[in-house]
Amino acid sequence: MAAASALDLGAPWGLVRPEPAPTRFHPVHGAHIRVDASGTRATRVESFAHGVCFSREPLAPGQVFLVEIEDKELGWCGHLRLGLTALDPASLPAVPEFSLPDLVSLGHTWVFAITRHHNRVPPEGHPEAEALLPRRPPALLEEPYLCIEQFRIPRDRLVGRSRPGLYSHLLDQLYELNVLPPTARRSRLGVLFCPRPDSTADMHIVINGEDMGPSARGLPAAQPLYAVVDVFASTKSVRLIQLEYGLPSLQTLCRLLIQRSVVHRLAIDRLHLPRGLKDFCKNE
Repeated sequence: MAAASALDLGAPWGLVRPEPAPTRFHPVHGAHIRVDASGTRATRVESFAHGVCFSREPLAPGQVFLVEIEDKELGWCGHLRLGLTALDPASLPAVPEFSLPDLVSLGHTWVFAITRHHNRVPPEGHPEAEALLPRRPPALLEEPYLCIEQFRIPRDRLVGRSRPGLYSHLLDQLYELNVLPPTARRSRLGVLFCPRPDSTADMHIVINGEDMGPSARGLPAAQPLYAVVDVFASTKSVRLIQLEYGLPSLQTLCRLLIQRSVVHRLAIDRLHLPRGLKDFCKNE
């Protein structure tokens, strides 16, 4: 599937963007990874290595491959690694033990360990110090979209959420403001690429709804680019989060309205709503 024929999400701001196919993990992955039947959850079942995973299909321009950290394992040093590769996973003779440096050393691969001030490439014409200045993300109600180069992405699903509980409304604010460690349990991390006029692309990494800036430049935009997720060391399990790129669904609009009308998610149980809708509003 060539990148040129992939679904183009690059509609100008204000236009409805088409929905890409749901993201799934590739059947080719590290020896210690188990992917569930839905293809949306990847768990490392032993050791701290052999946890490299790929997207099943190449990403479309502006499509975010978004994962949520579901489980962690104490006793290991290191965290999730994320990036892109122009290598077809099906063509690999064997999946490398590590994404860094093993997979990267094969070439045409850009992977980084997730940190707060992620390996940002300075913007053209701007000093490096300015590129590394932290910027607190706006509240979801103030700015519901994340703008990355020519793409506008709804922030709602990009931001991690705590488990439903009495203090979930306070914990959710910590994810929304992105003040928790980027590899905390239930943090959401994504990778995407943005084509440029010179037929190259910039790779961006998103942490809880905040764009970390270009992590790499000069990627081959005309080649298929697969997401890389290395479930490494203290990161034990991740699940894929699906995004809506076009107009939000009626279900999503109802959920947002309900969530913004209660103090915390446990209060949803007291609403006169179908049980299925209550569970959806509390857990999404």
